[in-house]
Amino acid sequence: MSSESGPKVGDEVEYAPGRLAIVTDIRKGVLYLRGWGSREWAAEPEALTVSRTREERIAAGDDA
Repeated sequence: MSSESGPKVGDEVEYAPGRLAIVTDIRKGVLYLRGWGSREWAAEPEALTVSRTREERIAAGDDA
């Protein structure tokens, strides 16, 4: 995964139908996610779809 493609830190991603999480870290190409009410876990970038970028979340006032 290059730095120009795929989810980035702060992006909201869908990891399963209707299930959203935030990318909190990227280590050696592995994304770490935080879902509401859950701990962080790792995910493969190919399995994720960006639903909102970090910039879109900030513009919506949803960057907490």
